[in-house]
Amino acid sequence: MGRTIEDCLDVKHLPPAASQEDVQGGPGYQELWPRGVRRPIVGFAAWRCTGKTTLLRRIIPRLREHGVRMAAIKHAHHGFEIDIPGKDSYEIRHAGVSQVLVTSARRRALIMERPIEYDPCLEEEIALLDQDSIDLILVEGFRHERLPKIELRRQREEPGAPLAPDDPCIVAIATDLADIPDRGLPVFDLNDIEPIVQFILSKIMGRPCA
Repeated sequence: MGRTIEDCLDVKHLPPAASQEDVQGGPGYQELWPRGVRRPIVGFAAWRCTGKTTLLRRIIPRLREHGVRMAAIKHAHHGFEIDIPGKDSYEIRHAGVSQVLVTSARRRALIMERPIEYDPCLEEEIALLDQDSIDLILVEGFRHERLPKIELRRQREEPGAPLAPDDPCIVAIATDLADIPDRGLPVFDLNDIEPIVQFILSKIMGRPCA
């Protein structure tokens, strides 16, 4: 059986998030890394439909321009489907196999069915990555888990309260709001990605500022 969400989380009893001054000389916020992580990691946390994927799509090309090799982990909704009906892999999987590995000279894809449904645990998903071939792990979702996270906030009404006041794993905020309560965290304009990219490079990854 998979681990429960309680097995994976330990957010309420964390020490305060490291300040920017605490993270010089190597990757930052290592005390917030999930177990098994060997590369810098940063999550993007927000309520649904706040624009996490949109921000990632803008940030990733800029990070690649800096030579950063990345992996991404995304928390999806129940029952998502990435295979295509009519394709051999789809037909084989729906015939009854629990794991399908499709591979070619360019890429491979492993689709696994969980024998018992449970909410994904980030630690277990990270274990599936080839960390030797990457420099940075990007995480979308998993807002309740322990990892360094950038919180997104937008002007439009959101279904829940701001995350940072109750989550010491929030290390920065990206927003289009004109004013937010000051928690001593870096605050970035959600529509200006360059400072966010530089924060990831310098504070998350520990690279010299450009």
